[in-house]
Amino acid sequence: MAFNSKTACKLTRITKRQIGYWDETHLIKPSIQEAGGRGSVRLYSFADLVQLAVVKSLIDQGISLQKIRKSITYLKKNFPQIEKPLAQLKFLTDGRTIFVLTSNKKEILDTLAGGQLVLSIALGQIIEKLKGDVASMGRDRKYKVKVGRKNFEVILHSDLEDGGFWVECPELPGCASQGDTVEESLEMIKDAIEGCLEVLGENKSFSKKRLRSA
Repeated sequence: MAFNSKTACKLTRITKRQIGYWDETHLIKPSIQEAGGRGSVRLYSFADLVQLAVVKSLIDQGISLQKIRKSITYLKKNFPQIEKPLAQLKFLTDGRTIFVLTSNKKEILDTLAGGQLVLSIALGQIIEKLKGDVASMGRDRKYKVKVGRKNFEVILHSDLEDGGFWVECPELPGCASQGDTVEESLEMIKDAIEGCLEVLGENKSFSKKRLRSA
């Protein structure tokens, strides 16, 4: 499953500016597809989302980006078998330094210097929460929109790869639209339904005229 920047930001609660800066400075780069110029799209994997969420959690607990970067560099150098340390190791912090729990439960590796062990980054909880958010975001939702005097049932789909939503009206085959938000998508499908109804009305009128002239 691939997630574009907009979806990744929404799931991990980081800003568009942050995700762009972290990519450009090689802190966390998208593993599925990197930005290749103007108009290109970054595509992140689920493991990338976990890394983004862990960095966000460390920042929220008072750790600077410089310290996080220093820690990751140390871990990659000393544990080359761990491809994505932010998504595979459990981190602990006191707001000043970062500790890492390795496979040896009795060993705590301090990737920076000194500090008292106080807070823990619960990697399992982050992963489970992201799974739940992804599942919720990807779930189809039904809405009713009013066009003229009639209510139409529409189905809203999340577009995890391209971002935003696309929405269809089953009652009118082929009638679909899209938008960046739920509200925009529902407004756009109303316009699409109106357009479909106009075409259907014109087709009916045309058919009646042909019958009269036959």
